[in-house]
Amino acid sequence: MSAINIVLIEDHDLTRAGMRMTLQQQSTVKVVGEASTGEEGLRAVRQHHPDIAIVDIGLPDLDGVEVTRRIKEELPDTKVLILTLRDNEQTVLAAFGAGADSYCMKDIQSADLMAALKATQEGFSWIDPAVAGAVLDQMRTQVITPGGQTMTSVVEIQAAEPEVSQIIEASPLTERELEVLQLIVEGRSNQDIADKLYITVGTVKTHVRNILNKLCADDRTQAAVRALRAGLVR
Repeated sequence: MSAINIVLIEDHDLTRAGMRMTLQQQSTVKVVGEASTGEEGLRAVRQHHPDIAIVDIGLPDLDGVEVTRRIKEELPDTKVLILTLRDNEQTVLAAFGAGADSYCMKDIQSADLMAALKATQEGFSWIDPAVAGAVLDQMRTQVITPGGQTMTSVVEIQAAEPEVSQIIEASPLTERELEVLQLIVEGRSNQDIADKLYITVGTVKTHVRNILNKLCADDRTQAAVRALRAGLVR
């Protein structure tokens, strides 16, 4: 497998140097360019056409959201991993709305960062657990209709996962698995799901395992995000 080519866009010199050293220690990653501002970062991306651009949100000229938007417009094949200290909902959603593929906090462990890069390179979104809730909440927001009824509005986030639809077509979920998946998205525990569907916790665990396998998801949060993006649940 060829190395993942990375352009690193981070304005803090020490942070950028530390991340570059971390990445350079990995044989599966190659840092082909770096920049301390958004404009410099865009030039580096245009020059190197990296597999992934690691973009800090708080850049001094163009912020990371705008940089992400421009990268996706000009080089849609380049994936964007947002790296930031900020975990507020607005920032997270703005990044994904601009087309970010993955989102990590700056205190992420090296092993998790590599997992995030690998998942992103393979076309999947890696979402830091610290911000996963905000993404799920935005993708399933409650709105009030003029008639006073509450309904769920699904907000499209433009971080594409082109392989997910193929995965779902190859291994479609059963009706019962879709019921379990809906309850997972709602944040229900295995016991809650068992009580709701009148089945045993052991049976729930089996369904959850099958769901994760069919969606190629590492955990329940990732499965929920993919299910919402694919329109499997609401």
